[in-house]
Amino acid sequence: MGDFFTRERFGQPQVLAGFLLLGFLGQCIWLISHDTRPLEVEQTDVFRIEEAFAQFRGQAIAGTPSTDRMETGTAAPPELQSNDGYDPNHSPLWYLVSAAPLWSWYGPAIPASMQVWNWLVRAPYLAFGILLGASVWYVSRRLYGNAGGYIALTLYCFSPATIRSSALWSAQAELGAAWGTFGAIFTAIAVAHTLYAPREVVVWNWRRILLLGLSFALAIGSQFSLLLLLPVAVAFMIYLAPARWQAAVVIWFAAALLGFGLLYASYSFHAGAFAQGIRHADFFPITWPAYHMAGAYEQLLVQIGKSSPPLLLALPVAITTYIAWPRSRYFGNTAPLMVGALFLLLAVGTPHYPGDGFYLMTVPFLLVFVAGIVADLLETPQRPLVAACVWGLLGANALWNLVELARLTGD
Repeated sequence: MGDFFTRERFGQPQVLAGFLLLGFLGQCIWLISHDTRPLEVEQTDVFRIEEAFAQFRGQAIAGTPSTDRMETGTAAPPELQSNDGYDPNHSPLWYLVSAAPLWSWYGPAIPASMQVWNWLVRAPYLAFGILLGASVWYVSRRLYGNAGGYIALTLYCFSPATIRSSALWSAQAELGAAWGTFGAIFTAIAVAHTLYAPREVVVWNWRRILLLGLSFALAIGSQFSLLLLLPVAVAFMIYLAPARWQAAVVIWFAAALLGFGLLYASYSFHAGAFAQGIRHADFFPITWPAYHMAGAYEQLLVQIGKSSPPLLLALPVAITTYIAWPRSRYFGNTAPLMVGALFLLLAVGTPHYPGDGFYLMTVPFLLVFVAGIVADLLETPQRPLVAACVWGLLGANALWNLVELARLTGD
């Protein structure tokens, strides 16, 4: 324990990051506690919890037609009704994670108090929000130093999209998929950077293999279309370690196998249900005509602004700098930009569900990219001007977000 609390592992940067994350958590708690909407539970939340409870009791498998929904009285969403009763977007893991706190505290009975319900049903997503913020800070700090870490985390902690998603305020339960996606990409990159060490590859990397497999399971289990993470992750690994591409593929395969093993476990090890769930899954929900619609690209700008208003100003500046300044075009900046751009393209092609999920997953990658470009600019002779602009923008965004949060909960 003494080795953990060292200046290198737990010093001033970690303390400041912790305070920022506490501020983020405080905003989420404020939003939940001042929920002035009618005291009724969203129908989608009821369905998600009842499906999970049926599986916890061993009576059915969530998101499949094995559940007797006539007894619960909760109608399945249209996408299940038109897909032979199978959820085309989520595995049972998505349902089980959502309901775990309710089941842990109340067992088979759903609490009668709506206040208790509202807190417990949101608990996993508050945890995902904190974990994703910590991951954004850790990755940005490792890539760009303290300045990059603080910039990315400050943008994250005052992002309306991440706050709403963590509090489940008129938002889909997608934050688990977002954290799994972020973890899968950057864990794959971290694994590739260790492959040149003179150690046994698989044995030495077992912790990272476990983390990568868990990330794959959480992401794909929460949104089937995130199967695309598998080729993206292995492509990054091979690119970063071309001389040891065989080792990279072995590690990737082991992690993917673990991920699919966890998905199989979420089906209660029922081979038939697993096979049917995969057969009915929508792994590529692209609507190609959407790419020819101007409204889809207008929606893209609107969603970026709603996700994090500073991105509307900072992102064009960062992309222009990236194109015009060769020094900024290195892998640490290129990787998050590529992944963010990929998810934006997927969001444009999925104007309905899971498009909102893709927009949410884009946010942390774009924040990391912007933080990287700004950290590079802070190392130039124009540092005072850049610092003034950046901290002014961050301060104004934080103040605006707090004011809007107070206004929203005061209405």
